[in-house]
Amino acid sequence: MRLLVATAAIAALMLGAAHAEKRLFIIANQADGYGVDNCLASGAPCGRTVANSYCRSHEFAQALSFRKVDRDDITGAIPSDGSSSCNGGRCDHFVAIECTR
Repeated sequence: MRLLVATAAIAALMLGAAHAEKRLFIIANQADGYGVDNCLASGAPCGRTVANSYCRSHEFAQALSFRKVDRDDITGAIPSDGSSSCNGGRCDHFVAIECTR
């Protein structure tokens, strides 16, 4: 009987962990001279700290992943002519950060 209860408890814990809330944020990777943009876009180890800070600022526990995103990957989110994200011949790039609670 104890074995059955213990097995059920472990199964419930595993099921709860599998349903952790996740959210994908897509943000403009605007070069501001501080270098954090390069950390996120290149996938460098310093990007982990930046991504975790971003997730915490949006009430999530940590970042699961972060990566550079192509304009073609975010269909409909950005005007296709790119006019809203280009200034003086320089166009913004985008970064995806996946956060979890």
